[in-house]
Amino acid sequence: MTTLTYCKGLPTPEAELNPAGYTEFECFLTAFSGVFYRATIETVNHLLNREIKFNKSSWNTHIQQTYGINKRQANGVIALSSGKVDSADKARTRYLSQLASRLKSAASWLKKAQRKLLLAQKFYAKRHWQHSSSGCNFPLASDRKTRKTNWYHLKFAIHNKKRYIYKLTQTLAHLKVAPLRVKVNKRELFIVGSKDESYGNQTCQWDGNNLKFRVPNCLEAKFGKYVTSAIGNFDRNLNRLPSVGAKTWHFYRQDNRWVVAVQFTPLPVKQVSRSLEYGCIGIDLNPSSIGWAYIDGQGNLRSRGKIALQMGLPRGKQDAQIVGAILQLAQLATAFACPIVGESLDFTGKKSQLREKGRKYARMLSNWTYSRFYQLLESILSNRGISLFTRNPAYTSLIGLVKYARIYGLSSDISAAIAIARRGMNGSERLPRPVSAYLGVNPRKHVWGAWYQFNMFIGRCSVVNRRHDYYGVSNWGPLVKADVEQ
Repeated sequence: MTTLTYCKGLPTPEAELNPAGYTEFECFLTAFSGVFYRATIETVNHLLNREIKFNKSSWNTHIQQTYGINKRQANGVIALSSGKVDSADKARTRYLSQLASRLKSAASWLKKAQRKLLLAQKFYAKRHWQHSSSGCNFPLASDRKTRKTNWYHLKFAIHNKKRYIYKLTQTLAHLKVAPLRVKVNKRELFIVGSKDESYGNQTCQWDGNNLKFRVPNCLEAKFGKYVTSAIGNFDRNLNRLPSVGAKTWHFYRQDNRWVVAVQFTPLPVKQVSRSLEYGCIGIDLNPSSIGWAYIDGQGNLRSRGKIALQMGLPRGKQDAQIVGAILQLAQLATAFACPIVGESLDFTGKKSQLREKGRKYARMLSNWTYSRFYQLLESILSNRGISLFTRNPAYTSLIGLVKYARIYGLSSDISAAIAIARRGMNGSERLPRPVSAYLGVNPRKHVWGAWYQFNMFIGRCSVVNRRHDYYGVSNWGPLVKADVEQ
């Protein structure tokens, strides 16, 4: 079930401050976090020991007896430790996959570079290479300033690439056999709640303003049986924190102050968006803009627009810009009472090849906050009762340019948004009949097979060299016919 987490800095009411400038609750959290830290380290080490089968019940009893805490607090230690171990394991698996992709990309570049240099050397080794009809694939050239040839720079790049590949190989070999390392914070508490308990948690009971914390046995002599503090509420513009139900509390130290977080099952919201069959908004995310298009139930364009984005902003300003753009999309979805359909993209493979790409491409892809955008989009839309769907973006840009850009006079991103919205509504995007006939498309295969053939034709078509050329083609039939005949 979906859960939400509300966080805020722990308040320090003036009435609770001691002569040292701290509240009793802060002093208790500092003292208890030391005990919690030691228990968490022992639990993590026990979980990492694969030779011993983990028994949660017996380990809970061991933690209680060793550190003088109750059962609920021991459950929090086990839950936090399990989460950290699982997270570290998944992070290592993902990192190993990234290293393997980088190694594959580097090896592919090295193979192509060595072959290019070898062919060039063979060409110049011929006796009458000046009169060759084929020409050289990598002509020898020299820089007038440095007096170094392009062959020299390529050899130097090959040398560095071999060193890089060796380093990656050694790193992969080491990480595959190295023991898993898990980071445990020194100032952290995690208390698991339950819906069967009063206020959703037996240890931390919050009545909407005051928090009553059950002190563990090891600290009762110093702090008493309970520690209370007025932490206030978690007000939000769209507050989905229920008064009943399980509440899991997380206290951690950040920027020299304690932060309190509560995790809960949110209250249901009124569904604003209707079913996809009544229409939807398609969005096409680009580094500098977001193109959107509203499609009605018959698959026709009714409204469209573009939201500008600025690249190269700091993380805080970038998030603020993304939130502002998402709020505009949420207002549009509310006005049209429809869901939003986006692309399902994965840039893991492309980002592993950044070292072999140009600087401009690497900078553009690194600054593109695609995953962050969809993370915030899903969070904001779910709070407003708007559904979000993702679809495979295969050939959507090509479909938009060929079928909608010239008809409606649209830019490429809005045209792609139309194709994405129609795909979300299970609309078909077939090629024109003359084009399908000339290309010899098999009607029994998937429609993407036809677009694949058409995409291959675009690659060898001399008329289309840039995106603006799509607007000058009113009929693709004669172009395809001429290409097939040739």
